[in-house]
Amino acid sequence: MHYRDLGSQVADLGTGLRNAIEELQPERTRLTEAGEWRVAELVTRTCATAGVPVDVLPDTHFFCSNSEFAALANGRRQLLMEHFYRTMRRKHGVLLDDGQPAGGRWNYDAENRRGFGRPGPGELRPPLRFAPDTITQAVIRDVSRLLPDHPGQLGNFSWPVTRREALMALRDFIEHRLPAFGSHQDAMWTGQPYLNHSLLSSSLNLKLLNPREVVAAAGAAWREGHVSLASAEGFIRQVLGWREYVRGVYWLHMPGYAERNHWQHSRPLPDWFWTGNVDLNCLRHVIGETLEHGYAHHIQRLMVVGNFSVLAGLLPTDVCDWVELPNTLGMALHADGGLMATKPYVATGNYVRRMSNYCDGCRFRPELRTGNEACPFTTLYWDFLHRHRTALARNPRMAAILGNLDRFGAGEVAAIRARADEIRKRYAPGCGD
Repeated sequence: MHYRDLGSQVADLGTGLRNAIEELQPERTRLTEAGEWRVAELVTRTCATAGVPVDVLPDTHFFCSNSEFAALANGRRQLLMEHFYRTMRRKHGVLLDDGQPAGGRWNYDAENRRGFGRPGPGELRPPLRFAPDTITQAVIRDVSRLLPDHPGQLGNFSWPVTRREALMALRDFIEHRLPAFGSHQDAMWTGQPYLNHSLLSSSLNLKLLNPREVVAAAGAAWREGHVSLASAEGFIRQVLGWREYVRGVYWLHMPGYAERNHWQHSRPLPDWFWTGNVDLNCLRHVIGETLEHGYAHHIQRLMVVGNFSVLAGLLPTDVCDWVELPNTLGMALHADGGLMATKPYVATGNYVRRMSNYCDGCRFRPELRTGNEACPFTTLYWDFLHRHRTALARNPRMAAILGNLDRFGAGEVAAIRARADEIRKRYAPGCGD
């Protein structure tokens, strides 16, 4: 559901809260830090109108409160995730030996970026899945009845919905998939939507699991010699680092953050985003699996769907889901102008080829920049660099890449731009096309 479409649901909450205040006449209201800005704003405004003070309490299902994050960011132009992550590690004593990072390094990301190569991932143990219970089955029937045209499928629902199931899922991940998670966490492969990922986000967000027990379990698995330090650190960085950081950025910069559009992109979301019916093999697989399973891992979202979205110039508010707004708007689209990420996460089709087998059987060739066989990712990438060169030149991390652009002759640049226009008109048509 889009951020803008929450109005009726939020209004129902406001009506219910007003009625409860009138009936119960409370002296004050206590609100655990909300998960969404408009909910917090509505509760605060409703209580203020009724003359009832609101006490906001930290959400103990996060390591870092909103006020603590704001204090860490105070006075900084940008609070980098890596700096925040190290602060959290020190404060909570995670993967430390005598106050220093275990193994002598804070971050093992360089060891977490391997593809599978031609042999592929080999035989994988499937993750533990759960048959829908009676309540879940009733909800599935209600969704089918009330939202018959909603995108996606319901038949594959198998997520944990109870505390017991969530604990079973955590143990299953630690024992069977965490050992191989680290080195290949950025890899992708057809027919393997889950690979070695944890599938614990829903349990964390539903508060069936506390992130402290998740981080502790991964740390213990390393201490006991069950997994490598790179695997444990790579996973812990997702929970203690990124999950907390994304939440902090959201609350620090809302409500204006949702409307940021650094690149001034305006193309509407193409219809095929809701079906996966597109002849770019990587996008067809990723979107298709998302519709089928309700899941896509971080590189599928960032370097396939997000990468295309920013290169094609899609309107950020069409792409973004309010649930993970900074992850999409900031990290994937760089539409916040660099508040989250130090550079745009854009790449040619060669990245997709290196990290997956999606290019096998695709009619496009990642190494080509122009011509009908050129991969749209590759063409749009170089066109993006050309169109935004002035802004990108101010970023020191982009200097070497822009140097490669300088080696192209005027004729090739013109051919890239012409081909990019054709690609946008076909795959992301705008009002002026």
